[in-house]
Amino acid sequence: MNALYDVPAPAKLNLFLHIVGRRADGYHLLQSAFMLIDWQDTLHFERRPGRQIEREDLTVALPHDDLITRAARLLQVQTGCTWGAHIAVHKAIPAQAGLGGGSSDAASCLLALNRLWDLDLSVQQLAAIGVQLGADVPFFLHGHNAWVEGIGEKITPIELPPAHFVVIKPAAGLETSKIFAHPDLRRDTKAATIDGLARTSYDFGHNDLQAVAEQICPPVSHAIERLAAQGLKGRMTGSGSAVFALLPQGQIWQQDPDLANCQVRVCSNLDVHPLSGWATSDN
Repeated sequence: MNALYDVPAPAKLNLFLHIVGRRADGYHLLQSAFMLIDWQDTLHFERRPGRQIEREDLTVALPHDDLITRAARLLQVQTGCTWGAHIAVHKAIPAQAGLGGGSSDAASCLLALNRLWDLDLSVQQLAAIGVQLGADVPFFLHGHNAWVEGIGEKITPIELPPAHFVVIKPAAGLETSKIFAHPDLRRDTKAATIDGLARTSYDFGHNDLQAVAEQICPPVSHAIERLAAQGLKGRMTGSGSAVFALLPQGQIWQQDPDLANCQVRVCSNLDVHPLSGWATSDN
């Protein structure tokens, strides 16, 4: 067994996000389609004796108890593993963007340490651990583009046609909790069906969080306006602040000086997660 791994952690886009209700415990009931894209972080793992988890930040400084560190410690606790690890993080996916970077990092951490520590847990066992870290973590562990329902735990694999997307992340970020707590948030969208997505693909639905996000963070509106200036239909991903638009085949994104303070990338979607197959499936 290798004692070193370098693994990717790709971002995702929410093609749409509907809030269809709310549970008695306050959790929102959602419908969405999650799509993997090739904007990614890279995590470097080295197995170490003892139980110490060390994290080294190679680009931006992460919080002391970030999802990567929490994932590693939770995996130790759940399995009784006595190995430790040194984890170096090359962070490229921006935070507070709705791109799922933290959840993706946690999933790649679980997959890598599952191998590095010889734990042999299945995808389903890892997902049961991952959901304790965040509702999006199981999606990245299962490794396929998906129709997602409930509070994020109901995942149905879907196939999507190859495409390119312009993704814009304004300098300002958004806190998910503030949006979900906002009194203007719509929570009664009629439930859709997966067949509707299949018929319309990338032009399906809307994002119920977007109107509130634009109130809180005007740069979201500005980014959508700049996409429209090039004839593109913009939409926010997740709880933002990043927005995206399908780039029609043959169209080239023209660099926009009005987006000088934003991170802008043209991304391709992925059929499967780069670490698909790193853990066995119970199915």
